[in-house]
Amino acid sequence: MCDLTVPGHIPVSKARHGWAMIQAVVCTRKSLPVIGRACWQPTSHSTGGASAHQMALKEHGLHLFRSAVGTVLPGPMLKKALVLETKGHPRLVVRGQPFELKKNLYLVGFGKAVLGMAAAAEEILGDHLVRGVISVPQGIQETLRHRGMREMLLKPQSCIQVMEGAENNIPDRAALEAASAIKHLAEGLTAEDLLLVLISGGGSALLPAPIPPVTLEEKGMVTKHLASKGATIQELNTIRKALSLLKGGGLAQSAYPAQVLSLILSDVIGDPLDIIASGPTVPSSHSIQDCFQILAKYDLLNDMPESVRTVLSGSPVGQVTLKDFSHVRNVVIGSNRLALEEAKHQAENMGYFCVLLSDAVCGEVGTVARLYSLLIQLACLSTARTAENDPLKGKVEGMLSSLVAKLAIPGFHFRGPLCDSQVGKPICLLAGGETTVQLQGHGKGGRNQELALRVALELHRAKSTAEGQFLEKYEVVFLSGGTDGQDGPTEAAGACCSQDLVDEAEQEGFSVEDFLNNNDSYTFFTMFQSGRHLLMTGLTGTNVMDIHAILIRARGRE
Repeated sequence: MCDLTVPGHIPVSKARHGWAMIQAVVCTRKSLPVIGRACWQPTSHSTGGASAHQMALKEHGLHLFRSAVGTVLPGPMLKKALVLETKGHPRLVVRGQPFELKKNLYLVGFGKAVLGMAAAAEEILGDHLVRGVISVPQGIQETLRHRGMREMLLKPQSCIQVMEGAENNIPDRAALEAASAIKHLAEGLTAEDLLLVLISGGGSALLPAPIPPVTLEEKGMVTKHLASKGATIQELNTIRKALSLLKGGGLAQSAYPAQVLSLILSDVIGDPLDIIASGPTVPSSHSIQDCFQILAKYDLLNDMPESVRTVLSGSPVGQVTLKDFSHVRNVVIGSNRLALEEAKHQAENMGYFCVLLSDAVCGEVGTVARLYSLLIQLACLSTARTAENDPLKGKVEGMLSSLVAKLAIPGFHFRGPLCDSQVGKPICLLAGGETTVQLQGHGKGGRNQELALRVALELHRAKSTAEGQFLEKYEVVFLSGGTDGQDGPTEAAGACCSQDLVDEAEQEGFSVEDFLNNNDSYTFFTMFQSGRHLLMTGLTGTNVMDIHAILIRARGRE
């Protein structure tokens, strides 16, 4: 692991490289957990004098992303949430609520961050923990070992069984076996027992338990069709719950009458408990009619297997609905908002005027890219202090207002904060959430890489017009990264871009539009400039959706 505390002096010879530059960023929080050094070694390359300032902005963006991820790593979150009292009768206290311990504590978990959560829980609870089963991403144990992140691994003789599956975040037979083991453990508990449930993003794929006669393959086909049509994560999870034995409160039903305590690392906008990992410990708030409306919305009603129609018609085999969830306590211990607040703190320490726009950005990736392009234009116009009646500024504000209304992003206010920016001071705009991509090609990519590439294209188009030439006076870097370290079925967490990326790509013979038309953003970023614009972190061990960062500075300023 590396330390963010800045040494007193960094030799000039080292400062020419990106890693030394990021070390030089001012950071005073010595205790802040960070991702291992191996995750952040950028490829060495010559930047040239003209792009040196741009590279500095990029490294600042990387630092903000790393800080955001570091503050929501599972270990620190668990240690804040779980308090073990050993005086007298041992008790586990969570947010003021005590649970008596008498060799009655069991653990299950599922999600991309759950291995680290389980390791922290094991350290805190010790011998009070009787047995556990967790479902985690394929290869995560080896990845964490390779990066030296042993604090996220269980002890050699752990009583918790680790089952890996859902390669590339897709439910598979291995994840199905893990879900069955979790269900079996829960069903064997009594009223004297306490079940600690650890939940994080990626939990849906790692807890597949289709209601018979639906098969794993049929359920996967339904969700794949929906995702390809641009369905939101909320819509996908509504369908998943309706077809699952464990989601939508099913796990809580299986564990009844045992007490159930769920600790949740949220990867869903607004932190809705019934949506995160498809709500295995929360009663479903959606009806079968909601499912039919979603399928009709994406014109998929006639493409459903007969087994799916059977289940959605209200005749699943062997499903029992529990009405009373008084034995369940759900606690959200980490979120996108927490990560963004840390990034904002770091940006302000580095001298940026920083605005946290929203932790609820959602919508189709092309529309969101247009939103960010307009925000960048408005920020540049605001920092230049153009007249309030400037027609261009008014035009940009009008288009931006229309897009915000179209996307219906809650709490997204931009006019006031940007007007407060100080002349000449660099600007940092932060947001988080989760966009969707409507597939139209057969390329390889992820929503963060596609968003970055689309923002680059939008900025290129804007500055290519007569009224958009003012953008040439500014350096702009946009970064989009998944906090879990995996953007779609790729090895990257996301990507970053500048307003000059499309011009540079064209000079090397790349057509950005062609790559976007094929949803092939990962291939583009891998080939272009030796992959230097990719965020390569590896699995981070956490997941609170995506981080979007915009950094703007007038050209020629240090």
